Amino acid sequence: MFEVICFDCDSTLSRIEGIDELARRSGQFEAVADLTNQAMDGNIALQQVYGQRLQMIQPKQSDIDWLAQLYIEEVVEGAKETLQALSEQAQLHIISGGLRQAILPLAEFLGVAAENVHAVDIHFDAEGRYAGFAEDSPLARSGGKATICHAVKQNGQSLAMVGDGKTDLEAKQAGAVVIGFGGVAARDAVVKQADHFVDDHSLSATLKYLCGE
Repeated sequence: MFEVICFDCDSTLSRIEGIDELARRSGQFEAVADLTNQAMDGNIALQQVYGQRLQMIQPKQSDIDWLAQLYIEEVVEGAKETLQALSEQAQLHIISGGLRQAILPLAEFLGVAAENVHAVDIHFDAEGRYAGFAEDSPLARSGGKATICHAVKQNGQSLAMVGDGKTDLEAKQAGAVVIGFGGVAARDAVVKQADHFVDDHSLSATLKYLCGE
């Protein structure tokens, strides 16, 4: 029974990779998806591609609103039920290298408090045009998920991290048990290095590791 349970967002709570969907919408999909996959597979550091991808896409406020709705439409099977069940035993967090404004509506849909959503803020000018991102966010660089996990884990609480990417394995540095979720994307590094790996399309399959079901 874990006291704190953290979830990745993209390809874990929702079937999409948000940055790739923004890239598709802007006509930059192939170039951006290649950078995303290299970062998620651990071949290049996240900070090398984070700003580069956003600069290529130049997402507007209206694009973020569109993405927020898409996250909800593409929610992973069993996600809402899983988080509802876990909320009775644990403090739930979302830790993502995605864009916070786009993830917040999904978090509300899933019953996760806004203050427990850790992601990267994006900035816009008065006309809603892209004006940069929170470059000081630990989640915009490699090692950031370990930093956030250390922050949310208090007084020796037991911690679990559920996710699909190499960056989710960083939670081990904070003493987390990592449950790899392969229902959307099964990445080799996660299959091999996660403490447990779930190859099931429903997130509810993680419950046997998170609460013994």
